[in-house]
Amino acid sequence: MVNDSRISGFYKLPREERIKKVIELTGIDEEEIQPLVDPGAVDLEVLDHMIENVIGSMTLPLGIATNFRINKKDYLIPMAIEEPSVVAAASNAARWARKCGGFTAEDTGPIMIAQIQAIEIAEPQKAKKDILGEKERLISLANEQDPILVRFGGGAKDLRVRIIDTKIGQMVITELIVDTRDAMGANAVNTMAEALAPEIELISGGRVLLRILSNLADLRLVRVKATFDKEMIGGKDAVDVMIAAWAFADADPYRCATHNKGVMNGIDAVVIATGNDFRAVEAGAHSYASVGGYSSLTKYEKDDDGNLVGSIEIPMAVGLVGGATKIHPVARACVKILGVESGLELAHVIASVGLAQNAAAMRALAVEGIQRGHMALHARNVAATAGARGEMIDKVATRLVEEKNIKVERAKEIIEELRS
Repeated sequence: MVNDSRISGFYKLPREERIKKVIELTGIDEEEIQPLVDPGAVDLEVLDHMIENVIGSMTLPLGIATNFRINKKDYLIPMAIEEPSVVAAASNAARWARKCGGFTAEDTGPIMIAQIQAIEIAEPQKAKKDILGEKERLISLANEQDPILVRFGGGAKDLRVRIIDTKIGQMVITELIVDTRDAMGANAVNTMAEALAPEIELISGGRVLLRILSNLADLRLVRVKATFDKEMIGGKDAVDVMIAAWAFADADPYRCATHNKGVMNGIDAVVIATGNDFRAVEAGAHSYASVGGYSSLTKYEKDDDGNLVGSIEIPMAVGLVGGATKIHPVARACVKILGVESGLELAHVIASVGLAQNAAAMRALAVEGIQRGHMALHARNVAATAGARGEMIDKVATRLVEEKNIKVERAKEIIEELRS
């Protein structure tokens, strides 16, 4: 556990010093962190068994977000992402929230939904009634598929049936409600659905086709709230224009798509770093935002003191058990750095980063203009692309920003000037 996630001047430290600081603060040992700081240390044999036709690996930059305090606990948060400014922005917004107590998070539990599709049913209403009449037996059969999950307090908890109208006629959809505990739960949920499929066919008299989990995990919600200090944001006017920027996104799907993308910049980076399924989380987030018409995943308002109050409600199907989280050594190191003890705690952290990143992005858009901070970081990438190394990268990037000419050709000219 990290006692204090505030690290003054962390971004100014050389990479080797940052690594030492993370080891010092988190207690992770050098052997555990080695695959994270040296991607070449990851055994390709491990990767070869994760997907098909493996020939190598793709390395993403992995940074540490600082300043986060969530439910009165401090975190250093690993984020894997290729886009400049995201880690810095999230850390900065966490600093604004920290002054007002940090983030508070709650959840509705680790509940997933398995769907079993039945077609060609002569009497859908009768089939629905008959399936519900067998609810307890079907739940018991589902739980026989994963006694370990049941032993830890999870397993199938409920069953519901919906009749839906489609272009090929009515379908009867049986939905199994499963507590997956510290796992994301796809394998467990799908196995249970497979086991129930023959029984649903017998009871309904129809034909079962799909039996699979839903990524619209609206029973697995995380809610996070934070107050962002108005003075640190830039005062009353900054708060007002940020709320106006949010209202625009909440009302217009074209703006909202990019607004919610800003949320997911933060969320995906932590999901990837911890070896969870970012495609599943993305699908759940955007489909949840679309219920009733596509709208913002976040909400903003002012408190009585004029501070900005932000909140997020989002499905968060992540876990610590199974998948790449346990297999990939970098994911294991990231989980160790985080110090989370449950899948729900990890979900709280991820949603908090999403809210922080969104708040920072709105301030950049509404108060500064998005290009100011983003392009400063982009200039470093351009400098490196042009051939700058070490301290020269910052010198070249500074010149590029001052000249407002962030192009590789100009960067090469500056490098030649500095070298001569």
